[in-house]
Amino acid sequence: MEMNSLEQTSIKPAPDFNRLLDVLWRRKQPDYVPFYELYVNNPVMESILGKLLPDRISTIEFYYRAGYDHLPVWPGCKFTVGSLIDRSTGYPINDRESFNKYPWPEVSSITFHEFEAVTPVLPAGMKIIGQRSGVFELLQELCGYENICFFLADDRKLLHEILERIETLFVAMYKGMAGFDSVGALIISDDLGYRTQTLLSPQDLRELILPVHKKLADIIHDHNKPCIMHSCGNLTSIMDDIIDFVGIDAKHSYEDAIMPVFEFAKKYKDRIAILGGYDLDKLCRSSTEEVRKHTRSLLDELGKCGGYALGSGNSIPKYVPVANYLTMLDEGWKSRL
Repeated sequence: MEMNSLEQTSIKPAPDFNRLLDVLWRRKQPDYVPFYELYVNNPVMESILGKLLPDRISTIEFYYRAGYDHLPVWPGCKFTVGSLIDRSTGYPINDRESFNKYPWPEVSSITFHEFEAVTPVLPAGMKIIGQRSGVFELLQELCGYENICFFLADDRKLLHEILERIETLFVAMYKGMAGFDSVGALIISDDLGYRTQTLLSPQDLRELILPVHKKLADIIHDHNKPCIMHSCGNLTSIMDDIIDFVGIDAKHSYEDAIMPVFEFAKKYKDRIAILGGYDLDKLCRSSTEEVRKHTRSLLDELGKCGGYALGSGNSIPKYVPVANYLTMLDEGWKSRL
């Protein structure tokens, strides 16, 4: 029978974030493979729990009962103009004049309300993993990809100035998140590529984006916390830069059509931790029996080496079959018994 609730799984919650730290720092082989997910989409969590989850506090129950040691939480930084859903008048920054007029949020307007709300009610053993959508992603939201390409050719100085404003906000957000004792790790989440290559040239990313990522990684490490990189796309041309220059401790987001996680692990497992990697298309299309088999392959081939946490190759969006997702978790938990 296909599973549609956590009661049908073998999961018995016993959070211990130190086990995930063993993976992220690659400091020792944990006694079993922990779970990791960038986030689980609200409709999936609500379907599994059978109730609405109106705020961040309400999501704690799901992550706890699903066997996670962490809770994903985001800071607040409101942009009044320019977002993924605000396209009625085009992108707000398209030249120097529009840049000079743009109403940037003040650093003082950044909030950490969700961190403050969940910290006192986290179950024992759980920690927050803080995150925010990325530097390059925000640049695209404000300027649009086409304008970025024009700036690269016609006005690189303007591009640097825009990124300086973005960097100021991100530095404040990451310092604020890292300052919470309840935060156990932080994610730099920035999609830099697509299936065949990076969205900008490796040289441009090294000049413009990776230096900001390094500043964020340094903030995270200054607080003695591990830095996770979540980035979609083919990053082969800059992976050494991300590891050696930016200084990440773990990488998340894998797609079989780009590089299966098994292949990635062969190249990089001695340098960084490997998180997730169950290809999302495969997770959606497989039978539950096939899900169990592939989960076992991930555990057997990657888990036994340490430095690995089980999860999807990206996140758990609303179109993932609940039965398949729960089967992955159930098989992962059974490996602990």
